[in-house]
Amino acid sequence: GGVFLFLSYFGTDQSQVQRYLSGKSLTESRLGLLFNGIIKVPMQFLVLFTGILVFIFFQFQKPPVHFNEANMQVVEASVYADSLRLLDEAHSSIFEEKKTAIFDLMAAIDAGDEALVASRESYIEELIDQDNAVREEVKSLITKTSDQLETEDKDYIFINFIMNYMPIGIIGLLLAVIFSAAMSSTASELNALATTTVIDLYKRSFVPDASDSHYLNASKLFTVLWGCLALSFAMMANLFDNLIEAVNIVGSIFYGTILGIFVVAFFLKQVRGKAVFIAALIAEAIVIAIYILDSYEHIHIAYLWLNLIGCMLVLIISLAIQKVLPKKKNEPA
Repeated sequence: GGVFLFLSYFGTDQSQVQRYLSGKSLTESRLGLLFNGIIKVPMQFLVLFTGILVFIFFQFQKPPVHFNEANMQVVEASVYADSLRLLDEAHSSIFEEKKTAIFDLMAAIDAGDEALVASRESYIEELIDQDNAVREEVKSLITKTSDQLETEDKDYIFINFIMNYMPIGIIGLLLAVIFSAAMSSTASELNALATTTVIDLYKRSFVPDASDSHYLNASKLFTVLWGCLALSFAMMANLFDNLIEAVNIVGSIFYGTILGIFVVAFFLKQVRGKAVFIAALIAEAIVIAIYILDSYEHIHIAYLWLNLIGCMLVLIISLAIQKVLPKKKNEPA
């Protein structure tokens, strides 16, 4: 499934295709595709490795019992302040025990004592379960204080690490890098969406003979509209475990069908546009239905497989529809 996701992203995504089209020659476009794919691997490794390093850091440096400081301040100012203090003390006690157990585990690994290694691993798992129970009780206190507060604090872990444990100058530099990267990515994606909307939909189907200035203004309007849609998605992103998963889920729902359309265009010359269009609609409906059924646990299919399913459905259904559609007079048999 992941292979088909990357095929769709690097081969059909408008944001990527725009980069290839900006090349001065075919060779430059090919080099851009090659380096884009190669650099993606170490970049993802660095992103995930950073998370691993932060996790290791908090095994030896006491983390807060809840990473969202705003929530903690609200509870501390409420009638549940004493309960929160007791839970924080329990969290501190568990952390110290776990830290000692981790050092014991490291010593046992160095000594090659497998029995002690197994014992320490089991004990650490018990402490982690106890700590998770304490964190859930803290979330319960937050909900009791105000049901308007968001109890999930996973998205605050890294920002908590940056703000509390890194030098001031580095914090400013990192924030500048984060904002500049976000602005760059957002600008390219919104531009790609607006361009596609104006050229492929607005100009072709609604206003085919307007001036360039009209289409420029239309692209600005569509940029605003797509920006509002992106903001609405960002507001719903907390429904997912993490943002990477959210992006891959949304991509997997639509990318397979898009890839299938391109595969038909390249390799199935006998299939015409009408058949592909109908097949794409049917395939997309089936993919969405599969995802919904999986969400309600009626079936169990990992979301990455939706890319392969969507692509294959477009191929099979378009071939079947082309067989039953009446042929035009000038169309080969």
